[in-house]
This record gives sequence, C-alpha cells and structure tokens, in this order.
Amino acid sequence: MTTGWTPRPPDAAYGPAGEHLPELEVPPPGRQRRWTVLLRWLLLLPQLIVVAVLGIAAFFVTIAGWFAALVQGRLPEGIARFLGGFLAYDTRVSASAMLLVDQYPPFSFDAPGHPVRIELRPGELNRLAVLFRLVLLIPAAIVTSLLQYGWAAVCWVFWLIALVLGRMPQPVYGAVAAVARFRMRYLAYVMMLTSAYPKRLFGDPAPAPVPAPVSAQGLQTPPPATPVSGTRPLLLSTGAKVLVVLFLVLGLGVGGLSSTTGTTDEDMNEPSWSATR
Repeated sequence: MTTGWTPRPPDAAYGPAGEHLPELEVPPPGRQRRWTVLLRWLLLLPQLIVVAVLGIAAFFVTIAGWFAALVQGRLPEGIARFLGGFLAYDTRVSASAMLLVDQYPPFSFDAPGHPVRIELRPGELNRLAVLFRLVLLIPAAIVTSLLQYGWAAVCWVFWLIALVLGRMPQPVYGAVAAVARFRMRYLAYVMMLTSAYPKRLFGDPAPAPVPAPVSAQGLQTPPPATPVSGTRPLLLSTGAKVLVVLFLVLGLGVGGLSSTTGTTDEDMNEPSWSATR
C-alpha cells in the first residue's frame, strides 16, 4: 500500500530481516502549467506555514515517542499515525516546492488522490538504537543538510528551466527526487517510524528483466500494463548522479561560507584589546 501511512505488517516482518526502508512514490516528470511554476513558492506559502506549525507539534510528539519506544520497543499506535501522517503531508508539500509535481497538495494528512505518496511500516525498534538515536543520525543529518543547502543554491536555475520548458528534464528530476527521498527517509528515521537507516542516495539498482509470458500457442505476449512510477525504483542517469554530487559540493561550500561569515561577524562585534585599554 502506498498511502500516507501503512499499517503495521505481521510481527514476522519485524527485525533486521524484515527492516522496511520507507518508499517515495512520485509520478514521472510531465507537463506543468507555467503559471503555477511561476507562482509556485507564493502559492505554497500557506502550506509552508501549516507545515511549520505542525512541525513544532511533531517535535514534541517525537520526544514523547522516544520515551515510549525506550519502554515498549516500538512507537505507540497513535504516535506512529500522527508522525506518519505529518511526514506524508510534509513530503507532498516539499515535492511541490521542488517542482516534482504540479498538483497542489491538500491541507490533509490523508490524501489518497494525490500523486505523491509514501510507504511506511513502523515496527519493532532496537532500544539501544533508540537511546543513541541523536548520535546515530549525525552522519545522515550532515548529508541531508548538504543536499538541502546545495539544492537551495541552484533551485532558481531549475525554476527557470521548468518555466521555459514547462517540465523538469529527466536528469534534474532524478537528482531532485533523490534529495526529496533521502530527506523523507532521514525524517522517518528521526521520528522512529523506521529502524532502517537512510540510504540509496544515488538511486536503486536496476531491476532484473522480467521475461515476457508465453501464450498457449508458444508466442510471447507483452506483460500487462502497470502504473508507472518515477521513483519506485529510482533509477538515476549519469547526469542525475553528477547533479547529486554537485548538491553535496555546493552544500559544503554554502555551509562553510555561512560558518566563515558568522565567525567574521562575531570577530567584528568583539571589542579589540587596544580599544579597551
């Protein structure tokens, strides 16, 4: 099921062998209305305000879930549903802001008709991993921050491209989708909606080819049509992978520049020894 939140699977699926990596479902790049691209971030302003307010609530619910998971070894049902619903809503808004889809996200946790969906299967958690969650998530937090800084540095270029072409080119779409998916998986790990550490930033391995079924007359028939997804699996071209690396490099540069600027401002605001003598 690829809705905003998926009920827990049977207990047999828990544990490392049944560890479920959250999935993101986004349709392939298609035509977008240029006027919505032009005004995208303005149109999403109410959504961003709601996400920010709900994010404050999700922060405190996550803290409560942390204590509960330490005792029970899993998130309570109500907490998992709220955090899962919030993550689905946040992901839909982010996908729209990143120009992955044209359809406006509804003000709702549950949006079965929206093309952006996530699959979550909250289950058993390792209490030791829960206890040291803040330490364990540091590497993923660094990668997520670099990706977001890097994307923010060049997002205006993607906005111009989408405005001119009326769509996202495939390499750009793949790289941006990789950022959106990794961020979603990182947040799911932070909120203990999964025990799977964020991974596969550079896409999924290509699936094995499925042989065409053979009819009674010995002739191969085409496989039945299936819904097409642009991110499940997420197959990145060489150009898309280069863009992901560019995001990381730019993020490192922007982050370093911000730190340097902050340090310089502090130094300028500090009184010198000569002035205080």
